[in-house]
Amino acid sequence: MTTYQLMVNGEAREFEASPDMPLLWVLRDKLKLKGTKFGCGIAQCGACTVHVNGQPVRSCVLPVAGVSGPVTTIEGLSQGGELHPLQSAWIEHDVPQCGYCQSGQIMSAAALLAANREPSDAEIDGAMAGNYCRCGTYVRIRAAIHTAASYYNAASPTEPVTKDSTSEGAAE
Repeated sequence: MTTYQLMVNGEAREFEASPDMPLLWVLRDKLKLKGTKFGCGIAQCGACTVHVNGQPVRSCVLPVAGVSGPVTTIEGLSQGGELHPLQSAWIEHDVPQCGYCQSGQIMSAAALLAANREPSDAEIDGAMAGNYCRCGTYVRIRAAIHTAASYYNAASPTEPVTKDSTSEGAAE
């Protein structure tokens, strides 16, 4: 066992783990962050997607010894107790069916919107291609990403982006 220190969701966390333990199991078993899901264990389904250094990674195949930078999970995506714009859009468009893949879907979508605030359908499809939804809510996922992008684009650049900080959200 090796002692590790990682910045997870903005908080310094220390734990012991085998160097080859996948980040997924560190998050779930060592740090008790259960939002990141195990799907396939071979980086093919996207259910285990988290951000490392702001980039989406499949935590099921990333050994903890290979993590070099801050980790953000679905639990750390929102700030100040507010829903993240993607989480609000997911609810608005009734995206979750069983919900199992949703944390990975949202984390992949968050990485897309961090890089591109006005993605086309083709760009969304490309960014989300590695995330599988057995319930088949792909059309709703695309619509929710467009809605979240509108929340981002309507928010003031000096305030955090939340659904309520947009004119659309304020009118509801």
